[in-house]
Amino acid sequence: MKRRKFIKNNSLAAIGVTVLGLPDTYNQSVFSQNNFKVNEQRIAGRILELAKFGRDDKGHGYRVAYTKGDIEGRAWFTGLMKNAGLEVSVDSAGNIIGKRKGKNALLKPIVFGSHIDMVPDGGNYDGTLGSLAALEIIEVLNENKQITAHPLEVIVFANEEGGTVGSKAMAGQLTAEGLKQVSQSGLIMAEGIKAIGGEPANIQSCIRKNGDIHSFLELHIEQGGILESENLQIGVVEGIMGRVAWDVAVNGVANHAGSTPMRMRQDALLAAAKFIVVVNEVINSVKGNQVGTVGKIAALPGAYNVIPGEVTLGLEIRDLSMEKIAMLFSEIEKRTEKIATDSKVTFSFQKQSIVLPPAFTNKSLQQKINSSAKELGFTTRFMQSGPYHDSSQMSLIAPVGMIFVPSVGGISHSPKEFTKTTDMTNGANVLLQTILKLDKE
Repeated sequence: MKRRKFIKNNSLAAIGVTVLGLPDTYNQSVFSQNNFKVNEQRIAGRILELAKFGRDDKGHGYRVAYTKGDIEGRAWFTGLMKNAGLEVSVDSAGNIIGKRKGKNALLKPIVFGSHIDMVPDGGNYDGTLGSLAALEIIEVLNENKQITAHPLEVIVFANEEGGTVGSKAMAGQLTAEGLKQVSQSGLIMAEGIKAIGGEPANIQSCIRKNGDIHSFLELHIEQGGILESENLQIGVVEGIMGRVAWDVAVNGVANHAGSTPMRMRQDALLAAAKFIVVVNEVINSVKGNQVGTVGKIAALPGAYNVIPGEVTLGLEIRDLSMEKIAMLFSEIEKRTEKIATDSKVTFSFQKQSIVLPPAFTNKSLQQKINSSAKELGFTTRFMQSGPYHDSSQMSLIAPVGMIFVPSVGGISHSPKEFTKTTDMTNGANVLLQTILKLDKE
């Protein structure tokens, strides 16, 4: 470099101007790692504020989708979004969408969020953390006067707990039959969507096509105990497990419990108990993260002095591989034949019509989440998600990334659900830094 040019450039730098004529603070851009941090007290405080909506006199939460508590909580959240300068709208499925313009309107939006509805008597962190952390990202960018290159969107999905209804509609997967189903609120889905400002008659208008969105990110509590048990701070989700369920019927002979010798019984409940043990043994016989559960059982005729003649059970198996699920079920079915023969009963299996396929997160997003966490000094683990999330539907139309933070005691869908403020803050900071990495693209 010539001496005159060198002196000129150094002089410009000394007064805080780059050779391009831009303020030097531009170089301390939104892409600089660790420049920005979320406000942990704001996140924690808003979690408690949102928890008030739908709470009954006994302190139990009932912010179930489409109920009064849900409607009031959504109005409160919408107000926060507007105060943060977002352009807020409700789409035809009832999803709340807050948009923030970027420097380049031609770039696809980076989208992030979750849901704020809950199961009956549920916890205060499932979904709400991801939604409030998404809003917190906007607050931090505003406070630091930063505009990203990409447009940004914060989405609060409607009725996640009732079957990822809002995100399903956005992905073009909500059917006319789905709109007729009865929701937990007692309203059919279409009525519920109307109650929160949606337009079910025009449900197709909310559909996003593949390629409309640059990427979708969701921060969520783990809802399990792996991170806490391994003393890890951040989970990088590789995929959301698929789920297949069966109704199982066991038929024996109901008979007098006093007069029928043990050797002569055709006890359907005893056979069902052996079946439950077999399910546990088969699921544990193969390496991997698969899970299998018998979560429901009913015995008839249901009297102390009658040998059960009929039992119905509910079986579900989850894994990232549908082939593995099929293999495990086949083995369970095979071993059940021996139980049936030995117990002199019959077994029948009816596969449920709703099959949830696995949803895989984007490999590049996994790496960005992991590197963002590592750069912030956090310990990480690549892991699967057993519960379904809005990310599962969004993966049909966009690259998806998911961040987990620890759940204390592995408890969720319960009033005892809890995630520490430090862990919420860690996850939100990873979300922030990952978004800033994506904005370089």
